Parts: sequence; structure tokens; C-alpha cells
Amino acid sequence: MRWLIVFVLASVAFSAALPWLRRLGIGRMPLDFSVTLFGREWVFPFGSSLLLSFLAYVIGRLL
Repeated sequence: MRWLIVFVLASVAFSAALPWLRRLGIGRMPLDFSVTLFGREWVFPFGSSLLLSFLAYVIGRLL
């Protein structure tokens, strides 16, 4: 249950930062899905979440 809450919060933060992250190429990776529904774009960043989690893990292990 805790992982679901973390994933939802990460998705909300990712969606808010998406315009800046797209300039870096994040958000257009394989496994990142975007759906336009009712005039709004919904982003499901599975691939980017995996990449950012891996980077956070590596940084955490180095410190």
C-alpha cells in the first residue's frame, strides 16, 4: 500500500514538472504513456519513474 501512495505522489510531482523535464528528454521514454481525455493530457510515467528511482538509489548508495 505504501508503494502505491509513493507512486501516486511521484506521478503528481512528475506531471507538475513535465514541461521542464521534457526539455531533458524525460517523459518521452519507452513505457511512458500519455493519454488525452476530456481535453486534458494524462501522463503515466512508468519508464521515467524507473529511471529516476534507479538514479536516486545510486546516489543514496554513494552517499
